[in-house]
Amino acid sequence: MDTQSDLKWIPATGIQLRKAGVQFDAVRVDGDEGRELADRLARMTGGAPGPVVEEATGNRPVYFLVPPGSTSHRPWPPGVTRLTAGPNRVSYIPVPAINGQTWPLSWRYRPTSPDHFVHTLLLRTALQSRTEGVG
Repeated sequence: MDTQSDLKWIPATGIQLRKAGVQFDAVRVDGDEGRELADRLARMTGGAPGPVVEEATGNRPVYFLVPPGSTSHRPWPPGVTRLTAGPNRVSYIPVPAINGQTWPLSWRYRPTSPDHFVHTLLLRTALQSRTEGVG
């Protein structure tokens, strides 16, 4: 699959912001905790957790791209930011190109197909297990 042409939401170069709720929403977890969570999901899914973007500056956030609308009406543990759309709410998610200069963003796990996102319930389970000291 030619990911760049199959996934129209990925910019050809650089970085672009994508409005949450259109192609996807995101769950943000900052720092090493987000990176460890991404790697735990990769182990749980045989190396294909879905698209995960990481940022190298500031709080070093990690963005887990999930299906649109899949984060609402669910409790999330502390330290998690949901980037969604809804009444009186607009969020934007940074998305880097597949190749080229995209610093400070990069793909920790690249998208593999148009309909494969991070599984929201699996992400919640992994988050809850880390807050309970399991895993």
